[in-house]
Amino acid sequence: MMKIALDVMGGDFAPDAVIEGALDFKKNTSPEIEIVLIGREAEIQSSLASLGADKNAFSIVHASEVIGMNEHPTKAFTHKADSSIVKGFGLLAAKKVDAFASAGNTGAMMVGSMFTIKPIEGVLRPAIAGFIPKESGGYGIILDVGANAECKPEVLEQFAILGTLYSRYVFSKPSPKVGLMNIGEEEQKGPQNLQNTYQLLKANSAINFIGNIEGRDTFSDNVDVILCDGFTGNIILKLAEHFYDLTSKRDFFDPFFDLFNYEQVGGSPILGVNGNVMIGHGVSSKRAISNMINQAVQLVEAQITEKIKNAFTARI
Repeated sequence: MMKIALDVMGGDFAPDAVIEGALDFKKNTSPEIEIVLIGREAEIQSSLASLGADKNAFSIVHASEVIGMNEHPTKAFTHKADSSIVKGFGLLAAKKVDAFASAGNTGAMMVGSMFTIKPIEGVLRPAIAGFIPKESGGYGIILDVGANAECKPEVLEQFAILGTLYSRYVFSKPSPKVGLMNIGEEEQKGPQNLQNTYQLLKANSAINFIGNIEGRDTFSDNVDVILCDGFTGNIILKLAEHFYDLTSKRDFFDPFFDLFNYEQVGGSPILGVNGNVMIGHGVSSKRAISNMINQAVQLVEAQITEKIKNAFTARI
């Protein structure tokens, strides 16, 4: 049986929205997938009762503390050993669950990933991956979107491998097209750091590198994996999310722009660590939570962590 651990205390609308999302997920999925709720047990039981849910529908792991959204990630993770995020990573490290998902403090989720389950051997810097709508439908992957504000060429080259593996095994693209976000298509464009990255990507036969791409290519079907530092990627992702807000306010609805709704995806994986980790939006609704759990299931089913380990073992 697959087990997905869910931080019930994470997010602006926790615990109710998180539990509602878990209930919605369970309605439409296999009984072979068990959801483990982590948080203050009394609040979880109260929420389940108010929603008229079966109190035996989930496993519950009590955690008396909560890491707030505005707390310092490292200090909070260190000092709140009985928090839902720390407990979640403990379960993942002990292999008692197959994945851990939370819409809580993103920094604390990164701290847990780096210091509890740790990066995969050979991975210089794990990345948070985001998803970008494509013109023909579906999504491409962009990384990094926030974990690494500045990236050396060697790190960006590794992001190309992480993104390629995800796109191949989760999005089922046999030879994902990899593009380097830059200010022009020419090989000599951009700062020296990106020019050096270009040369590394060009020489790497393990990826399908198509060269530099520009901002106008972001939603194009011509690229499947977009590479950039976390500063640039976060701006692109937040801008894309805002498109949905703008179109909704103007009562303009279109299948393509519907893909910009963060609820459609639900969360972002941290790639390059020894475990399946999903980070949700802080304002996650029940729909977003349900889709985040579904993303976690896809990570487990695709065995993406094992695929990354194998790829980097071959490089060492």
